Amino acid sequence: MRRCGVLLAALAVALAPGAGIAAPAPGAALPAPVRAVLERRDVPAESLSVYVIDVETGEVVIDWLKDTARNPASVLKLVTTLVALDVLGPAYRWSTDVYALGEIDGGRLDGDLLLKGNGDPFLVTERVWQLTRALRRRGLDTIDGDVLIDDSHFELGDYDPGAFDRQPLRAYNVAPNALLMNFKIVRYWFTPEPQTNSVQIELDPPLANVAIDNRLTLREGPCRGFQRGIAVNANDSVDRMIFSGRFPTGCERYSLSRSTLDHNAYAYGLFAAMWRGNGGRLSGSWRPGVAPEDAEPLYEFRSAPLGEAVTRVNKYSNNVMARQLLMTLSAEVLGPPGTEAGGREVIRQWLDDRGLDIDSLALSNGAGLSRSARVSAYDLVTLLDFAWRQPYMPEYLASMALSGLDGTLRDRLDGRGLSGKAHLKTGSLDDVTGISGYLQAADGRRYALAILNNHEDIHRGYGEEIQDALLRWLHGRR
Repeated sequence: MRRCGVLLAALAVALAPGAGIAAPAPGAALPAPVRAVLERRDVPAESLSVYVIDVETGEVVIDWLKDTARNPASVLKLVTTLVALDVLGPAYRWSTDVYALGEIDGGRLDGDLLLKGNGDPFLVTERVWQLTRALRRRGLDTIDGDVLIDDSHFELGDYDPGAFDRQPLRAYNVAPNALLMNFKIVRYWFTPEPQTNSVQIELDPPLANVAIDNRLTLREGPCRGFQRGIAVNANDSVDRMIFSGRFPTGCERYSLSRSTLDHNAYAYGLFAAMWRGNGGRLSGSWRPGVAPEDAEPLYEFRSAPLGEAVTRVNKYSNNVMARQLLMTLSAEVLGPPGTEAGGREVIRQWLDDRGLDIDSLALSNGAGLSRSARVSAYDLVTLLDFAWRQPYMPEYLASMALSGLDGTLRDRLDGRGLSGKAHLKTGSLDDVTGISGYLQAADGRRYALAILNNHEDIHRGYGEEIQDALLRWLHGRR
């Protein structure tokens, strides 16, 4: 009788909220709707890993090849953002420091202005405008010298933006930088001019240090085709963009976003444009510099809090912002300059300190834009289960895309009662799909889940079919 009581007590503890992950329930394999999609699309079940638990009871709902380490693509951002929230806190803010290297008299700086970046991942055009406006409000009118750029807070080393897929101008391949501005991206707007058989090109933001070589002509036809017939190339220093091809007359307006310049030249170009747009005067150009150690900044421009940055990383799968977080972890914990290797070390130490045995994790750059990144479905769910019980859980949960409503899930899972019922992070590369996060079922139960699939052409829609079938089944499970 005493033995029976002990067993019952142990069972009660195991099923209590927060008790951790329980043993798999009978029939915890792949549901029939998922198997049907696999068979119809001729996708081997062995290419798929799924792990689903009830976050309140720890019940294992699906356990399918959970320990197989697979490439998660951008799902890996869930790891980087979780550690950033835990180590730095949701209210953490970056600063961009401005130094006046000379005397200011009557609004005129007799010397150089130095900008020191500390890793702000969201110093976009509007924020740079606010920075320059704040300097103007402090009475600074004229910079009678150069703009010095100090990006020494991070150290990336040699980086080839075309190494991943030979697309060096694509936004997702932009490298991190301590003074990252507007993700180093220009949006080019194309407007047809039928009277002259030409195409007008506008830049946003308007960088004066980018030259445009416009070789575009028009062709009769509807507004369709890859990049609307536009070929984009650049010279070696990426300060001269070459546009060629035949643009269809059926397009009223079209835009392309591409990486431009190197980081420091871009930062100068954007700062100068915003500075002059706010009525400021600048007589010089730019050059590298180092902030004086014993000087107080003229102004410290504070970023939005980390909680907001994490939302932009996960909802919209921003690669360079995720990489900024990884290097910020390195700089804050190990000391500057922040490095990718340092960020990986911080995350590995964090896992050890929290007692999280995540052996499958190969983090690479923290963004998932890698062929070598790996993690298992079990380890992802272990991290989700940990996050569910932390005080910053609301920020973490809200950072993920809402099914059928926003982010990378805006046009998915909006039927059969699933709209707004799941917070998920998606991931996709050639031959890779993944999705992970939390789902609230129709009966109110909440699940943590991870679905990882590595197979030839799985990114061509088949992976999403498999995911959607499983999520719909889970939502309606009784």
